[in-house]
Amino acid sequence: MMEYQANNGHGKSNVAVYGMLLSICLVMGYLENLIPIAVPVPGIKPGFSNIVIIWVLYSMGIKYAIMLSAGKILLCGFLFGNLYTILFSFAGAVLSLACMILLKHTKKFSMTGVSIAGGVCHNIGQIIVAVIVLENSRIIYYLPFLMISGIVFGVVVGIISGILYKRIKIT
Repeated sequence: MMEYQANNGHGKSNVAVYGMLLSICLVMGYLENLIPIAVPVPGIKPGFSNIVIIWVLYSMGIKYAIMLSAGKILLCGFLFGNLYTILFSFAGAVLSLACMILLKHTKKFSMTGVSIAGGVCHNIGQIIVAVIVLENSRIIYYLPFLMISGIVFGVVVGIISGILYKRIKIT
């Protein structure tokens, strides 16, 4: 089991740990952009950087998961996307994190269940923004495909997050 110390013993946070986690998110986001997914529905991505977000949510808490998610959205958006990428990602992340935090708090869902709900809610948030920005409600037809991808990738992300959560502890 690997252990990371979250503070230096004086109550000050260890910036290096958070920087490392953000770097991992950025690398995973970059690698996701390199993976061609051959589906006719735009916007389907595995969301592997969410493995880090979920691990942080469970290991370090809500505040750190929100900060990491915001940093990931901004940096990935500026590095690999554009302002629309940031807008769509932000909408998806807000709905996803809110749902995951709520479900985690109930303690009735496994980490994989929380991840699945997060993946589905992320896609719902993005569809809502797409309908508003593009002023076209027909985009809702993509939602069933995006929900299926949210479930499939949510399972994968949740399983990997659970394995890492058991093996990497914050002390």
